[in-house]
Amino acid sequence: MAFTLPALPYASNALEPHIDSRTMEIHHGKHHNAYVTNLNNAVAGKPEEGMSIEDICRNISKQPAAVRNNGGGHYNHSLFWTIMGPNAGGAPSGALGDAINAAFTSFDEFKTKFAAAGTGRFGSGWAWLIKDSGGKLAITSTANQDNPLMDVAEVKGTPILGLDVWEHAYYLNYQNRRPDYITAWWNVVNWNEVARRFAGK
Repeated sequence: MAFTLPALPYASNALEPHIDSRTMEIHHGKHHNAYVTNLNNAVAGKPEEGMSIEDICRNISKQPAAVRNNGGGHYNHSLFWTIMGPNAGGAPSGALGDAINAAFTSFDEFKTKFAAAGTGRFGSGWAWLIKDSGGKLAITSTANQDNPLMDVAEVKGTPILGLDVWEHAYYLNYQNRRPDYITAWWNVVNWNEVARRFAGK
């Protein structure tokens, strides 16, 4: 198989009470697993079978819908699991904290704008913090399983923080209260991992 489901880097109940264990089990074991299975089926016997998921995303305009949707789903979720963790939350420091303050005037203002990108995304999609080609930070959002790495994205850049606002990410615990889910999600953001991605490591 070209692509595999990454293991969660923590127990499924590690993000409680902010994200419940049952949601994590379904989200990772069912939804993400389905993206991986469908992506493998879509690229079987094709050159993409030997490509990285990042390279596939960067050239997604050349791909059929099955690769775009499932490849995006695999990339997005693989990032999503790593930028969360137990004993997380708080605020970033160091170079990342400085860059956020420079781009958005303050961490609180960044949180407000990022949350607005998540709540304002109609239907299913993602909110992103990206680093552009010049190294500056920007907030954007994408529909469905698209991401800013894709050559079809309106705002392009390297994702360093992503928030899944598909209903399957929060509906068991928060029902239709997406803003409540986003507020709770800040408590599980792993800023050390986001900083590592910002540094390009």
